Amino acid sequence: MKKYTIILVLIALTFVSCHQFREVNEAENVTPLSVSVKLKMSIENLAMTESFLVKFDNYSEGLHLEKEFSNDEVHMDDIVPGIYTINVSGVAIDQEGSEYYLNGNLVNVALFDNEASIELLLQGLKISPLVFKEIYYAGSRTPLNAVYFRDQFYEIYNNSSETLYLDGIYFANLTPGKAKTTLPLWPEEDGHDYVYAERVWRFPGNGTDYPLKSGESCVISQFAANHKLEQYNPNSPVDCSSSEFEFNMNNPNFPDQPAIDMVHVFYNGKSELGRIPQYLTSVFGGAYVMFKVPHGDTWDPVNDPAMKTIDLSKPNRKTYYAKIPIKYVLDAVEAINNESMVNAKRVPAVLDAGLTYVGSTYCSLGVARKPNKDKNGDFLRRENGALIFQDNNNSTEDFEKQVHPELRRYKTGMPSWNHSK
Repeated sequence: MKKYTIILVLIALTFVSCHQFREVNEAENVTPLSVSVKLKMSIENLAMTESFLVKFDNYSEGLHLEKEFSNDEVHMDDIVPGIYTINVSGVAIDQEGSEYYLNGNLVNVALFDNEASIELLLQGLKISPLVFKEIYYAGSRTPLNAVYFRDQFYEIYNNSSETLYLDGIYFANLTPGKAKTTLPLWPEEDGHDYVYAERVWRFPGNGTDYPLKSGESCVISQFAANHKLEQYNPNSPVDCSSSEFEFNMNNPNFPDQPAIDMVHVFYNGKSELGRIPQYLTSVFGGAYVMFKVPHGDTWDPVNDPAMKTIDLSKPNRKTYYAKIPIKYVLDAVEAINNESMVNAKRVPAVLDAGLTYVGSTYCSLGVARKPNKDKNGDFLRRENGALIFQDNNNSTEDFEKQVHPELRRYKTGMPSWNHSK
């Protein structure tokens, strides 16, 4: 199990935030360290664990070290002193047979003591049958080089072998809307149990109105029109007129389309849409979650004060955010500006241990989930021919970056109730 890969370059250390580390940097000879990482599991009654992977990343110096292991502790050798982000991820199965991805991370850890011992909490998420398949958030440029962002869309895929129902499933974009290294301050009593949303929507339906068969996907558009039309943006890369759903904000300049309206749930503590007649997620890259409230639970961030909060670092700014229990989340994707922002991670590793990006704004590019392949490079499919998409809860690994956006890439199925059929 000791598959051991080292991508390690010894170079002079030029930047640190720790006085003790500067002392190491100034030393004539740098002595590699040995560090122990002990895992603390948040999931109870685990029956077995498969391989875990630990990664040590020093982004400022370009140092990367990783190791595969199978128990609750791993020892890493040959670490150059420095500031590291430590990620651990792996798969576990509980005694009822449910499969979980376990992830945990520590950011900006100063390693300068030999034989250091670190404890890292791994949180688990049941593997979701419903995943984000493609996201186009960056927008495009018009023929006059103006910016255009009405063509954003989010495609959701049934990655399971069963028919699923979209009815009542929620979509939200998290805060901060744009990646930044200074994160909000949340109530201490929340612990690690929540993520925090700026705006929340819900699929309509009474439980069985919107089935999504295995291998089918649905598209939610900001504005479900053909954006290539002259009155919008002939340079746009997408025609979203076949989208199943849209975020209708009652803007007369962008009128309601045949796509079904998503149900607005929450914005700044209220159920109203707000004053600005548009729903725009960041063209720099947002963080998106899809979640489902379990049967028997009640989740009402508008009327339940316990399910909303302000950013405690800004007590005079009464902007409210919805608290979403992590255990509700089916899938999450975090996008950032570009690779220079990899240290600005805002989504807990238990939901998304990685990041994805297109690297620019108004560039007509998106991100798309990769299909799983076998050892011969052929796509893995279910018995009905449905593609099986990669889902490691790590957007760095699961998504292809900088793709030309495409609805239903790989010819995934369209539900029978789509209005354009």
